[in-house]
Amino acid sequence: MSQDLVRQAWDLLGRGQAEPALALTTAGAARPSAMPGLLIVHAAALKGLGRHAEALPFNERAVRAAPQDRLAWYNLAATNGDLGRQAEGEAAVRKAMGLGLDAPEAWLVLARAIQFQHRYDEAEAAFQAAIARRPAFVDAHRDLAQLRWMRTADLDHALDPLKAVLARQSDPRLVHVQALVEEFAGRPARARDSLNEGLRRHPGDVQLLLSAAHVAAELGEAAEGLAHAQAAARRAPGAPPVVKTLAEALLATGDAAGASAAAGSVLTAFPHDQHALAIQATAWRILGDPRHGALYDYGAFVRPYVLPTPQGWPDLDSFLADLRARLGQMHDLETHPLQQSLRGGAQVQSLHVSPEPLFQAFFASALATVERYAAEIGKGSDPLRSRRTGRAAIQGGWSVSLKPNGFHTDHVHPQGWISSAFYIDLPPGVDDADKREGWIKFGQPGCATLPKLAAEHAVKPAPGTLVLFPSYMWHGTVPFTGETRRLTMAFDAVPA
Repeated sequence: MSQDLVRQAWDLLGRGQAEPALALTTAGAARPSAMPGLLIVHAAALKGLGRHAEALPFNERAVRAAPQDRLAWYNLAATNGDLGRQAEGEAAVRKAMGLGLDAPEAWLVLARAIQFQHRYDEAEAAFQAAIARRPAFVDAHRDLAQLRWMRTADLDHALDPLKAVLARQSDPRLVHVQALVEEFAGRPARARDSLNEGLRRHPGDVQLLLSAAHVAAELGEAAEGLAHAQAAARRAPGAPPVVKTLAEALLATGDAAGASAAAGSVLTAFPHDQHALAIQATAWRILGDPRHGALYDYGAFVRPYVLPTPQGWPDLDSFLADLRARLGQMHDLETHPLQQSLRGGAQVQSLHVSPEPLFQAFFASALATVERYAAEIGKGSDPLRSRRTGRAAIQGGWSVSLKPNGFHTDHVHPQGWISSAFYIDLPPGVDDADKREGWIKFGQPGCATLPKLAAEHAVKPAPGTLVLFPSYMWHGTVPFTGETRRLTMAFDAVPA
């Protein structure tokens, strides 16, 4: 009976139905005598719902119940990795490998655990080992290319392993990775050429069409971008990523009404989709719809706070000094990751799950400020205030070190509710109120629009200041000159 239940649960998860899988396994997994397979699938269901911390005890119970089960150790390793427990994840996956597991997925988990411990040569070797076992392993290729790019800022070096595989086989997923690296390396024309060649070989691939639409708009080729987006929409009608790409393509060609309708169709099904909200607001702004002002109410929704001194430090300056020193040790990469907003700088990820007391103290103080913000914005039926519950949780936390001339492109945070910027070190140019170097700006779309739209609001940063704002609000930074870096932390929060 338990085996049948486990098979049913995996079948549900395979169809993306995590909630029914969780309901099916909860009672059995709660029993002290639960078999390891049931514990593992129950943990997988929790992870499918984003409840990784709750999944960990079930993975731990599985390895205690079956200490020679290599898959139980592998699943424990993957959950530890999801939680940012990289040393524990490395130990667990090495245990799985010691029991005979040589799957490419295991090498990927090992590589990621090693990378996050800043052992980059070992991480590259582990990514290569994953690829050796599955030459078209998309996730491993992406992570390896990203790591090589971040370490060297050398595009050709980053893409060498991927191109070696593509020379032997044309895989649209690998073409997409190649174009992604090229785009975020600042070579959009090269990305367009890669995508067009990929579409010549795989004309119906939706992901290639979506990327081609985005890159064409970035290059000012709005009509071509719209054609790609429409082709994707014919192949995958109603899919939210496709509809949002179509909406952005319509903005680029000047069809704000069409973009508004497309974004609205996504919001009907997913009313908290932050990207769709940003597109809708942009369309309303172009159309002169007063609903834009209500959604992008900068005076009410963009608020700077002085971070309360975290417990254990005598004052905020001493806390900032410790943050500055520790982050200076951690920022050891040359350039930015893929699919992030920063340019001309580097990023340290997953700080919100770090066990270090310094970071735990920061996020505790920041979370208290988020809950204060949520209380101060008051009640309302809009997409921000209607989600208030009185409590919040941190979801994602990172640090960015920007070099001179670095900046953040205009973007939103698709998985957030309330987003943030916390300032530690700033260039001297921030004091010039005319140039606003290094300031955070709001309202300038991160997608092409006709007409072009400028930022509507800006906040001057200061060390120790935490700026909070809705995750759906377009924001970026003004590039800065000089010789000093701009060091920040940031996170997203969601209702708890």
